[in-house]
Amino acid sequence: MTKLQNPLEQKVLAFIRENRMVTAGEKIVVAVSGGPDSVCLLHILYGLRRELGITLHIAHLNHRLRGAESDADAAYVAELARRLKIPATVESRDVRAYRVKNRLSLEEAAREVRYAFLAGVVRKAGAEKAAVGHTADDHVETVLMHLIRGSGLKGLRGLLPAAQQRISGYNLKVIRPLLELNHEDAVAYCTAHNFHPRADSTNLEMEPFRNKVRHRLLPGLARYNPRIKEAIARTARVASIDLDYIEKEARSVASKLISHEKGAVIIDRKGFLTLHPALQRQVLRSSIESLLGSLKDVESGHIEDIMGALEKPAGKTIALPFGLNFYIDYDRYVIAPDTASLCPLPSLEKEFSLKVPGETSASGWQIEASVLPPGDINADEAGGFTAYFDAAAAGENLTVRRRRPGDRFQPLGMARVKRLNRFMIDVRIPRAWRRCVPIVCAGKDILWVVGWRIGERYRVRPDTKEVLKLEFRPV
Repeated sequence: MTKLQNPLEQKVLAFIRENRMVTAGEKIVVAVSGGPDSVCLLHILYGLRRELGITLHIAHLNHRLRGAESDADAAYVAELARRLKIPATVESRDVRAYRVKNRLSLEEAAREVRYAFLAGVVRKAGAEKAAVGHTADDHVETVLMHLIRGSGLKGLRGLLPAAQQRISGYNLKVIRPLLELNHEDAVAYCTAHNFHPRADSTNLEMEPFRNKVRHRLLPGLARYNPRIKEAIARTARVASIDLDYIEKEARSVASKLISHEKGAVIIDRKGFLTLHPALQRQVLRSSIESLLGSLKDVESGHIEDIMGALEKPAGKTIALPFGLNFYIDYDRYVIAPDTASLCPLPSLEKEFSLKVPGETSASGWQIEASVLPPGDINADEAGGFTAYFDAAAAGENLTVRRRRPGDRFQPLGMARVKRLNRFMIDVRIPRAWRRCVPIVCAGKDILWVVGWRIGERYRVRPDTKEVLKLEFRPV
């Protein structure tokens, strides 16, 4: 076993082992910008490589944001790799063009491009994960940024020692071995070992959100609590422990309440309303994350909007980022881009006439009409997509269409006519399905709301001479 003299190296080794960041035999891609944090990370991992049984591959991305300075950073990292005899991938990307194309802030664009690059290097190098040089300072800044944006408990835990990020359909595993070191520790380490890391001039600019937190907010908070960073880190640890427990409990209850169907999450409404609000929030977050791949741009405000609407009537919709919606149905909640895709009924594109008797094919339906003596009625078939009518009352001039504004209908068993829209609400037909429900009409009168109820005027009576049987089959 290698004897480690430097206390920082000992601290990093203990942190890596405590969090089981690496396994012997793994190849690790080390993200090296050329700054003090990443240079410190690279050299410590290089010194620990035999102790940990790992091999390294360096990755550097030139963001093309600082002209000659960016080019010099890339040259510095390439030389570093050459001296340490570590394979390296040094490439460049046009972050500004990506920013314009995707309408992002420069910070967001740089981050997305950088992680997509890292994911690509991990795949091409045959590595297992990427190591990044985030320190305790980055961790504290991240917690504050999440808090300012209105984060829930998940945001308050900040950066994790190890995490997975969904990048372009690929799960990138990221480790942060320096998360218990401060930036000053990294600078001191580089100085003590006579390294000469690069300085990024943009770190002093005030436009990026993180820089405002770093150079303005944190120094201001330190006037109220000189140990503000330690206090925030402590809060993050507590939040992480609490969230671990909530996530575990939420996974247990979610398996009983949630199903996935056609790119949507279906949540049992009655069961969900019995949960503690903390579990409700976590089930919502995990459900949204399962559809989007991450919770990027999903803030606590979105979750609270949903929480405030849980008892609302069916039909209420909450808009979420990236075209996702939370729909309230009668006995369920649905998270999906469009609940219409969940409808089991074929979409009716136009009105068409039925052959009576005979078969009609249209709009995804096969409809069979037959005329029978009353004695041939099979009571077990009635209901759903099969119904029996008084043939004389129905006549032969039958059409099928979707509902129309102002439609009125006298449902079986009711003495009065009611609005079709009101009927659909009363029998709990999901809003997204209503335009697909076939409406069979005798002239201008509604004979049957297919799948739900026939009209009172057309029921089979004791004096019915002939029975009309209609059977709808989705095809």
